[in-house]
Amino acid sequence: MSHGYGEGYALILVLFILLVIIGCACISYC
Repeated sequence: MSHGYGEGYALILVLFILLVIIGCACISYC
């Protein structure tokens, strides 16, 4: 179960980074 939790945490981290990048792009274009 710990391995699955690690993968879930990594997935959340990647999604968070993507949100930050998209947010910065939106601010730059707007």
